[in-house]
Amino acid sequence: MAAVHHWTGLEAKALRVALRMSVRVFAQHLGVAVATVSKWESKLAETQPRPDSQAILDTALGRADPAAHVRFEALLSEMAGTVRVAGYRPSALGPRAWEYETWADDLDRVVILLSRQDFTFADSLLSRWLGRFKACELDDKGLYLLGRTTTLLGDLKRDQGAVFGPLSAQHSYAGARTVFAQLGNARRVAQLDLSMAVITEMSGELESAVRHYESLSVDDRLSRRDRARARLWVGTALSKSGQCEYATSVMLAATRDFEDLAEPDDWSVAHQKLALARRGAGDLTQALKFIDIARRSGATETPMQRVRLDTAHGHVLLSDPATRDDGRLVLGQAASVAAQYGLVHQLRSIEGIKAMDEGLSGPAADHQGEHAWATTSRPSPRASGAEPC
Repeated sequence: MAAVHHWTGLEAKALRVALRMSVRVFAQHLGVAVATVSKWESKLAETQPRPDSQAILDTALGRADPAAHVRFEALLSEMAGTVRVAGYRPSALGPRAWEYETWADDLDRVVILLSRQDFTFADSLLSRWLGRFKACELDDKGLYLLGRTTTLLGDLKRDQGAVFGPLSAQHSYAGARTVFAQLGNARRVAQLDLSMAVITEMSGELESAVRHYESLSVDDRLSRRDRARARLWVGTALSKSGQCEYATSVMLAATRDFEDLAEPDDWSVAHQKLALARRGAGDLTQALKFIDIARRSGATETPMQRVRLDTAHGHVLLSDPATRDDGRLVLGQAASVAAQYGLVHQLRSIEGIKAMDEGLSGPAADHQGEHAWATTSRPSPRASGAEPC
């Protein structure tokens, strides 16, 4: 529920309206004079109730029912926008303490929603904050939350397959990078560089992606886990470009890193990627071995995880005439889930693999399945790493 750490007349009026009381009834409810409430509402953010009145307002808000709290948050947001238009100084219009808390809570909810591929709800929460404040109104804490919000919007757009353009993952990541660079947050800047390298790979610019990944795999701004991920993704891009033997050696090194770091989910994903690299090299025995390890140890709690793992599995099965029918069945199931949850990029990858199987497309389709990066969770609010699809 909302909490106000410092009341002004603006919050007081929002509380009265949220409680659906007249000025007179609200004054009686608080035990203050009608003139006092009138003064608060006439000056709004330019006046501050006395300390005893602040405590009284705290109590009134604390006793309000949940519906009133929801109305209070919505009304306060609307009224702050009205005050902004009226020309009050921006310094009085930045987020209140309770808004910072609500904003951070909403971003934690978005992380969970994106892991479940609930894009509509996640987008509504992100839009709520992106449209509320201008960057010039925010202090460092607000700018940090703005950077996180914009990063998560990039993750959402990437998972939906919107890679380039004004409403794309690339655009959001670039905006978030600017914010974190302004804050001097080197780790977040490097993580966004990693996210943008993923976008480069998704666009098919494999040589450029390899160079970016290689640079980031030794970048001290990143955690050891993120550097290992970058190394794995070097192998992914190499595999897509047909350099499957070299890709295998790079991926095996990353796999050892994940084992040393005790990261079982990343370790499982690495075996999925190894399976695709060995499939590309024509080594179906090793490909089946690696995909079986990935299937036994990989997490499949979310639609994205299931689609990515099934896509890789189906791709390997299609490569052997004896298991081709099974591969088509697995890919069909993956396509159905991808379509259900709006996983556009994954659906395109599956369609490319099917086209290759039917002999309707060229060699480029042979590596479509390598987009199947099977993650187990969204980056936490404390560590938002990139994930290639």
